[in-house]
Amino acid sequence: MRVHHVEDGPSDGEVVVLSGSIGSDLRMWEPQVGPLTEAGYRVVRYDHRGHGRTPVPDGPCSLADLGGDVVELLDGLGVERAHVVGVSLGGMTGLWLGAHRPERIRGLVVCCTSAKLGTPESWAARAHTARTEGMTAIADASIGRWFTDAWSRANPESARFYHGMTASVPAEGYAACCAAIGGMDLRDDLPAITAPTLVAAGADDPATPPDEHGRPLAAAIPGARFELVEGAAHLGPVERPELFTHLILDHLRRTADATEE
Repeated sequence: MRVHHVEDGPSDGEVVVLSGSIGSDLRMWEPQVGPLTEAGYRVVRYDHRGHGRTPVPDGPCSLADLGGDVVELLDGLGVERAHVVGVSLGGMTGLWLGAHRPERIRGLVVCCTSAKLGTPESWAARAHTARTEGMTAIADASIGRWFTDAWSRANPESARFYHGMTASVPAEGYAACCAAIGGMDLRDDLPAITAPTLVAAGADDPATPPDEHGRPLAAAIPGARFELVEGAAHLGPVERPELFTHLILDHLRRTADATEE
């Protein structure tokens, strides 16, 4: 699977791969592109299988498939190691890479994510909804998890944009990634992650509440830091872009300083 991707920034900069949530496409990272490229990073955004302009797979996929897509993307770009920044499903993909392909990861930032989320049955039920009721029904539910009510009221045009983003995802593409999340359990893999890791969580995230997901993640990954962002739900880098971007850039710089030492 060759995923659709977009590159920004200097060709000789350290590579930062941005990996999004289920139901989104690479446009969700637009608030971060400018600050990262201005700081000298080569930014690579991509669409998960069946999302955006990446083809819909023939059937369900696993988290190993999604992680393998990133490895193939890096191979195609001639990049040996990269920083990976992911939110939700993108964070899960980053965790898999950190545990199973550590030689490819320079630094890791995972936002609003989990090592195990729900059950295979709950994700199969969501896939069934996508197939039978349509992606508009999925989008209707997603907006309430992605953003706080206050943000959606203050930013109605943006809320409609992200609703439309999810509604436009092919049902089979969404269902394939539901299978990846439903079949995921990375809890025993976390101690194997050696890349410098930041776990960032939204204080108001109903999908991956920080005390149930973010804090345990950081506690299980050797040397990981945990940061809580107030006023953010599940799509924190969109809802609170300044704070999440600051955390990302700070972690990239800390990782560079640690490497130099």
